[in-house]
Amino acid sequence: MKSPVARLNDFVKANLSKIGKVVDFDPAQDKLYQFDLTAGNKELEAATISDTVKFSFWVSQKLKTNGCRYGIGGYLENRTIYAYSPLFNNASNERTLHLGLDIWAADGTPVYAPLNGKVYSFQDNNNFGDYGPTIILKHDLDGLQLYTLYGHLSRKSLEGLVIGARLASRQQIATFGNAKENGNWPPHLHFQLMFDMQGKRGDYPGVCNPTEMGQYLANIADPQILLQFPRAVNA
Repeated sequence: MKSPVARLNDFVKANLSKIGKVVDFDPAQDKLYQFDLTAGNKELEAATISDTVKFSFWVSQKLKTNGCRYGIGGYLENRTIYAYSPLFNNASNERTLHLGLDIWAADGTPVYAPLNGKVYSFQDNNNFGDYGPTIILKHDLDGLQLYTLYGHLSRKSLEGLVIGARLASRQQIATFGNAKENGNWPPHLHFQLMFDMQGKRGDYPGVCNPTEMGQYLANIADPQILLQFPRAVNA
């Protein structure tokens, strides 16, 4: 029997024309900047990471300098940027491995559902370094159950949402939040795919301890399978 990831790949190949965008990325005009948030990036200092204003300026300048409307990065990236937040860095479980994919852009950037589905859950994870406003959609892909998570949204994105409400592929569902509402991050979208929510609602780990990678990979797929983004300009 094929794994959920293999079945998802098969579905995408057979239904590529039905899969919508997540953001307004035009491969004919837009370029992607590849962000590196690992310890290997010596340019990104702790003083910058720990200061949301400085971090936001660093992100926006990278995009501007490279002529990019969007930045990308993070799937299975072992990051050092979480050290400043007790949410990730504590004695019982130090979490540094990023399980989703980040799309960096200006606050207010529209977010769309890439597949037909329905609202599974939503929540404002209002903690320092957390997701902030979060929406999770549920999709039935020819019998394969898939959940898509959208984190770091604007608070207005949660207004009027109803559990079970049906959404169409390419329908706008949210906007990027600013640092005051998105968990104290530079504006970006955390996009993640799960096959099983494991009883969780409004939240699902987006970062894990590296020793837990195997168990999470059994439930989490590379978001690029849906996004189909081209290679980043500096990758």
